[in-house]
Amino acid sequence: MIKPYAVQNGYTGPILAKINAAGFRIVAMKYLQMNLEQAKAFYKVHEGKKFYPRLTKFMSSGPIVAAILEKKNAVDDYRKLIGATDPLKADSGTLRKLFGASMEKNAVHGSDSDENAEMEADFFFSKLERF
Repeated sequence: MIKPYAVQNGYTGPILAKINAAGFRIVAMKYLQMNLEQAKAFYKVHEGKKFYPRLTKFMSSGPIVAAILEKKNAVDDYRKLIGATDPLKADSGTLRKLFGASMEKNAVHGSDSDENAEMEADFFFSKLERF
């Protein structure tokens, strides 16, 4: 997912270009804005953590681009492409280094496992919206 900070700053095109250049196929994609309850549901795994209220408020603050990406070893390869959560600690050339501003405004979200990727894909997309 491309987060509100990156969408608002016009980084959607450059981020998608880097995703395509890294060999990912976009299976589904949509532009939307989550309300606070939807953001809380999406990040429920973090409920109770200190950053949860800030995260859910930020994630419902503006439009996002949700996408399902396909590639052999997609989760691992995407995690390498996006870089560390903190853009200041992310490797040069990663999406978060190039387009992120802070831990909270780190440009993109990426699933951390195949199981979570499937759950997150189901959150945003019906089976009819995947190609």
